[in-house]
Amino acid sequence: MSLDDLKREALKLSFDEREELVHTLYKSLDEEEDDPDIEGAIMEEVKRRYQAIQEGRSKLIPAEEVFAELLAERD
Repeated sequence: MSLDDLKREALKLSFDEREELVHTLYKSLDEEEDDPDIEGAIMEEVKRRYQAIQEGRSKLIPAEEVFAELLAERD
């Protein structure tokens, strides 16, 4: 079955069936992306940033403030 055939068949499914298919396919993409080296690097970065905040070298900015600034720059 070609990809185009699969797409045509998928569009014949009910809404609930398509939703389940999308969820299953999305989840499979996430599983394929798991790389221990990347996961380790992410954890090291999280630890580094947390330590910087704890030591006062970085400060947290509320999301509302960041978004307001971005919107103001856009206008």
